[in-house]
Order: sequence, then C-alpha cells, then structure tokens
Amino acid sequence: MSITPLQFSQLYHVAKLEKLPCKSTKELPPLDEIVGQERAQKAVEFAMSIKEKGYNIYAIGRNGLGKRTMVLRYLNRHQHEINSLFDWCYVANFDDIRTPKVLKLPIGTGNKFKHDIEKLMEKLVKAIPLAFDNEMYFTRAEKLKSQLVKKQQSELEDISKIAKGKSINLTLTTQGDYQFIAMNGEEEHSEETFDALSKKEQEQFGKDIDALEIQLRSMVRQLTEWEESYSEKIQKLNDEVTLDVITHFIKALKKEYVGLTEIRKYLTDLQKDIVENVEIFLEESDEQGEIAAASLDKKLPRRYKINVLVRQSADAFPIIVEENPNYHSLFGYTETATFKGTVFTDFSLIRAGSLHKANGGVLLMDAIKVLEQPYVWDGLKRALRSKQLSFTSLEKEVTLTGTVSLDPEPIPLDVKIILFGDYRTYQLLQNYDAEFSELFRVTADFEDEMSRTPDSELHYARFISSIVHDNNMLHCDKKAMSRIIEYSSRSAADQNKLSLHSAHIANLLRESNYVARNARSNLIRASHVEQALDNQKTRVSRLQDDVMESFVNGTTLIHTEGEAIGQVNALSVLTTSDYMFGAPNRITATTSYGDGEVIDIERNVDLGGSIHSKGVLILSAYLASVFGKTAKVPLTTNITFEQSYGGVDGDSASMAEFCAVVSAFSKQPNRQDIAITGSMNQFGEAQPIGGVNEKIEGFFDVCSVKGRTQNQGVIIPRSNIHNLMLRKDIVKAVEKGEFFIWAIDHVSEAIELFTGKPAGEPSDEGSFPINTIFGIAQAKLNALRK
Repeated sequence: MSITPLQFSQLYHVAKLEKLPCKSTKELPPLDEIVGQERAQKAVEFAMSIKEKGYNIYAIGRNGLGKRTMVLRYLNRHQHEINSLFDWCYVANFDDIRTPKVLKLPIGTGNKFKHDIEKLMEKLVKAIPLAFDNEMYFTRAEKLKSQLVKKQQSELEDISKIAKGKSINLTLTTQGDYQFIAMNGEEEHSEETFDALSKKEQEQFGKDIDALEIQLRSMVRQLTEWEESYSEKIQKLNDEVTLDVITHFIKALKKEYVGLTEIRKYLTDLQKDIVENVEIFLEESDEQGEIAAASLDKKLPRRYKINVLVRQSADAFPIIVEENPNYHSLFGYTETATFKGTVFTDFSLIRAGSLHKANGGVLLMDAIKVLEQPYVWDGLKRALRSKQLSFTSLEKEVTLTGTVSLDPEPIPLDVKIILFGDYRTYQLLQNYDAEFSELFRVTADFEDEMSRTPDSELHYARFISSIVHDNNMLHCDKKAMSRIIEYSSRSAADQNKLSLHSAHIANLLRESNYVARNARSNLIRASHVEQALDNQKTRVSRLQDDVMESFVNGTTLIHTEGEAIGQVNALSVLTTSDYMFGAPNRITATTSYGDGEVIDIERNVDLGGSIHSKGVLILSAYLASVFGKTAKVPLTTNITFEQSYGGVDGDSASMAEFCAVVSAFSKQPNRQDIAITGSMNQFGEAQPIGGVNEKIEGFFDVCSVKGRTQNQGVIIPRSNIHNLMLRKDIVKAVEKGEFFIWAIDHVSEAIELFTGKPAGEPSDEGSFPINTIFGIAQAKLNALRK
C-alpha cells in the first residue's frame, strides 16, 4: 500500500479574516462582552440580575485566562441599577457615645450634609461664646445671683441677731464652715474666761449653741435649695440663650433636608445635645485644637462631626477590585490617635473597607488570597449570611480580654461577590465548607479555548482591538491580527480552536507594540509580531539551545540518515516553567532467547512513569496477539530510551517502541531519517498524543544541525492532523518536497514506512506472507521454536 505524505496546506491554518470590515483595529469596535465565554457570561448575567441572598459568583478557570479582565469589561460596559446605592455616614449617638449611629442617605447627600454641619459648627463656635459674653446675659445672670445672695444674707442676719441676743457670735471658719462661739462682752471667750464662768452659765451657753446649730442646719438646707434653684434658673437661662442662637440655624437645615427623616431626627437630637453640652463651645483652652491636630481633623467639636464612610456617585456603579483582602482592608477598621500620652478613638475615626465601598455593587477578589488571610473567610461568610457589616475589631476577635472600644451600629449589606480561582480551590471549598455552596450558588466556568470559524476569528479580532484600545497601544493592521490569531491557534494546539489565554495574547501585543514603537512604525504589523515572538523564544530557550548543542557535538547520539536494526527515533517534549520544545530520543530494542517477556528498562530502574509502563504493556499485548497466537514467543526483549537519565512518562512512544521491537525480531533495519510519535492500543491502532508541533519541529531542527537530506520526515497519528500549526520554515520545506509528514491510522503503516516493506496481513491460520516484515519475523521465531 502507498502511504501519501500530508500536503503543506494541511500543516498550518492561515487566518484570512475575509469578513474583517476594516484595515486595522482603529476602525474595529472593541468587544463589549466576554470573548468565547458564553457559558461564563450567562452565569454572570444571571447572578447580577437576581437579588436574593447567596447568588454570588465563583469564577473557575486557569490563571491567565483573563477572567477578571473579561468580567470587569463586561461589568463596566453594561448598565446597572443604582436603586440600592446610598451614602453611609456615622454620627454620634448622644444617648450612648460608644454605639455610633449610621445614617443611610441618598447618593450625593453625605458629603453635602457633612459640609453643612461643619459650616453650622463654625458659626456656633463663634456665635455661642458671643451670646454668653454680653451685657444682657451678664445682667440677667447677675440679677439671679443677687436674689440668691440677698436671701442668704437675710437668713444669716436673722440667725446672727438671735445669737447675739444670747451673747453668741456666728463666724465663718477658714474651711468655709459656720461656727457659734460664746462671747465675753465684745470679745470671744478664751478657755480661761470660759472656765471662770459658773457651771450654770457654761451649761446655758451649751444649750443655746445647740439650739442655734439646729436652727443653722435648717437654714443651710434652705440655702442649698435656693442654690439649686439658682442653678436651675442659670441653666434655664443658658438653655434659652443657646436655643436663641442655634434654633434659627437648625430650622434652616431641617427645611433644606425636608424629605430626609433620618437627618431631621439627627438635627433634633443635635440641637438638644448642644443645649445640654453648651460648655463645649465655651471652653477657653486650645484642647479641642490639640485633639483635632492629633487626629488630623479640623478644629471643630468632635462630638458633632459627620463621618462620611461611603460616598457613592450616580454616574459610577461601584465595581471594586480588592487586591489585598486582609481583614482591615475588607471589613474596615477604627483608627486611633494619641493625645497627651493617651490613645483615644471615636466614631469620626471609623474607616471604610472594600465591602462598604462595594455596597450596592460588586466586589471582585482572588479566592486563594481570601483564604490565605486569617479570619477573612469566616468574616466574609458571616457578613453575607447576616447581610450586614459590623465593625467588630480584629483585636476583639483574637483576644480573650475585652477592651473599651466602639460598637458602631451595623450597616445593611447588599453586594455581589465574585471570587476568581482554579478548580482545585473550588473543589476544596465544595468538599470542606458546607456554607460555600449556599453563599456562592453561581459558578462561572471559563473555557480554555473556543472554536475557530470565520465568525469567531472576527470576534477574536475585536478582542484584540479591546486590548489595544484599553492599553493605548499602536493599532494592529490586518496581517498583524491574522498572525496573532494564528499564534492563538498554535497556543491551543488545534487548527480549529483559538486559545482564550488572554494573558498570553495581551503580553504578545505589548511586546509587539514595543517593537513597533522602536521601529518608529505607526502600526503594529505582522513583522513586529514575528519579532516579538522571536524575542520571547530567545529569552526562554536556553535549555533548548543546550539540548541542540548536545546533538551537534555528538554528546547525544542520534542518526538522521541511514538504517539500523532494532533502533527508532522517537519524539518527546521537554518542558520548563515557561517554555516547551521537542527533541528526538533514540529507542533501542534487543532480543535474547527467553519466554516472550518484554522488559521495560526504564521501569525497572524507576525512571519510567506509570503511563509509560502502561504503554509498554499495551504494545506487549499487541505483540503477543501478532506473534504468539499459536505458541509462546521464544524471545525476551529489552527496550529502553538511550541516554535518558531523567524520568520518562507518557505513552506517546509506544508505536516507536513497537517498531523497534519488530525490527529486532525480523532483523530488518529501520530508516533513521524518519522519526515517529504516537501511542497505540491493543489492536495496533494509532492514538493521538500531545505536543505534536513541538515534536516535529524538534526533529526538523536536529536534522538541520546534523545535516538535511531530501527524505527526512516524521510519522504522526492521523488523529493529530487538526493539531498541526507548524513553523513556516517547516511548511515551506514540505511544500518544496524537502521534508515529509505522514499521518497513519495503524502501526503497521509505520513499519512499512520504516522498512520499505509491508507489515503483512495474517491468513485465517495466523500466518503472514514471507515477503512481509511480520512474515520474516514469524519465520525467525518459528525457527527458534524448533
């Protein structure tokens, strides 16, 4: 049978962009949706449109797919309802200063209200002291004081007269106490003069003084009542004066905020508190200013500040990306300030977190970063469950002792959380956190690739245009877009697919833009894209250069021409963290008299992985089905990867190994100018493998360094044809008939290509024609059996 090599047109799918309506990305409208991610986009649309609790999103996909960029582009370019957006302010709770109140205000009201209150305070700081520092106030206060003094003096005079009538004097001690002293005429009795009195006189003085003290105590109670009454009158006077000053201002503010009940109630409470605490405005010291400086605030009474925690805009739907979701950045915190060696805080030092800023909108975070931070995941679940945000300090969460701190009123929470993560993190959360599936009910599953059609190529061109526009790059011409689409197809390792790994495309565009600008070009052209790809390869291909050098200097033994028995050039892929390339490996098989066992040397020395060992067992099974149907194969076969000192895994060398074994059985040489890749099943059918482009290119490069001939080529499974997106130099070599790629369906076709003879078809009795490879091998085995 004749096995025809592939045509050059089958090796590369050119992007023609016939449906492109313009010559560059300048006229091409950017994509306003998620490219190639219809499934994920519908999930995001569904979650954003449903308001019930728990419909948050977990976006699954490999890193670099551009999940966040695509979701942000979708969110930014679609209309959202702003009915659930509010300004949130914290104000003092005048009944309990430890529990500040929260005000829920219409969009744009918070800042205005704050400035209005600041203006009010600035006026009151000046107006109230003036109201208490004028003749009218002094006159009224003095009148009340004189009334009290007159009453006090009248009472004291009355009791003094009574005392004098009994030769007793009422005096005031240095401690401020009243004292009755017996008089000796005009002078006070001394101890000697008092002792000189008769006992009867002394007793009389004692009785009189006791009676007077009882009367004095009654008088003191009366004086205290008068003083209390005076204090009440002064307080009433102060209240009246304060009210006269502030009532006008408060009424004007209430009128301005006529439809806002919360503000009107706060203003009522504010007015009452200012009246009760007017001394705040009358203090002469600069303590208020010092405290304000310590906390970086204006010099105004802190008790009456408005802390605008979140201010929203009617023009901007809140879409917040939290790059560092630690506890404080997410849930907010309360700052502290130091004043005269003492740490203090109040409601004006409460600061918003990302959840507060995103309230009513969307918050995007990386799932792994959320899980890495202590207490954040539990706090997030608690907030989503309760649908409210509490300012519980982290210190209170992690310590057993309670410290005096604020306990602000919680804020109602209405937010969509979008977590970005990989499959492994998703599975861990599903398996180990029962609440996860309740709180994140929507899964947005991002594809790695999309189908490649003329329409999808146009779609992809618009995606390229989006990156160009978003990053202010030079525009791409049509050929540059085509080359990028072809690169995407190569990245997907499929002629009929496009890679959705947007990070790679964005990086390629950035580097192409850099090359184009250095070349002083006004557009990114295909040559600039090629140069950027070459630059990328040069940076990461040191290992490939070392491997190729080993073929040049003979360190790695390989033949790319001639023939050899029991020897085949197989193809493998070597991978670094950011680069993958192919290189040929020599596989050899030797035989000796035995019981039909195929010994995998790699496995015996623990260098072969389990998948490679499975491939060897499969080829052993097919080998036995071909040559051992009537009797045991009388040979022991040893197969190995020559000069392989690292691990070997995968079954893509199983067809190569089979060809080496058959060559060893039949003593028929295999061509060394051909390499082969592909796995096989137990019936000898060729199965697809990965890395086919890199493997072909690797052998082509080795042929180039060892010396090109006219008949070199590679054998691949036919099912890998759609994966071919080969380098242009290889496509040209195939077009010129200087290199060949054969696609096969069965390993017997590979044997024919290697030996130039048919493998052979068995008769009903299981014998093969003598002029076939299987027939020659069977004859040798039968001879050994005899």
